[in-house]
Amino acid sequence: MDAFFTSTLTVTLAEMGDKTQLLSLLLVTRLQKPWQIIAGILLATILNHGVSAWFGDWLSQFLTSELGIVLINVSFITVGLWLLIPDKDDAPNTTLDKYGAFVVSLVLFFIAEIGDKTQIATVLLAAQYQSLLWVTLGTTLGMLLANVPVVFAGNYLMQRIPFALTRALAALVFVAIGAYGLLTIFNII
Repeated sequence: MDAFFTSTLTVTLAEMGDKTQLLSLLLVTRLQKPWQIIAGILLATILNHGVSAWFGDWLSQFLTSELGIVLINVSFITVGLWLLIPDKDDAPNTTLDKYGAFVVSLVLFFIAEIGDKTQIATVLLAAQYQSLLWVTLGTTLGMLLANVPVVFAGNYLMQRIPFALTRALAALVFVAIGAYGLLTIFNII
């Protein structure tokens, strides 16, 4: 259950102020189909994070040495520092609107997550916990916890959530996970 809870917490925090929240806001404002948008987010996240968790789980077999474990934990610290850099707002392509809110959300969220911080985090979490199912479920829940409220109460929430603080908190969580892992490896704690 550590894999599930850690994955949920880290992705929820990492998504605060992320471009996918802005994408959620833009989609619901333009398409006015919240349930279809949420279904698209859910499927896109399961697909993207499922593949990412599979890759991380597969990669973990090559990272079982002390050097591999150090690399995983240093990567957590690196992602934590990367979280301090705000995302740029990528406006969605309006030519996809003719395919409906579900397809538009599915495609745009899947693409937005490619190479995103949370995709990298999903790979790292799966490599650390070696749990494809629990990491995928946790990161998917984290994505939904961060984006569903925006779909339903977007403008209100976007004006009241201090994104700089949530980015700093998410960064702290990732750095703490990496630091804890390094301290454990070197028998400091």
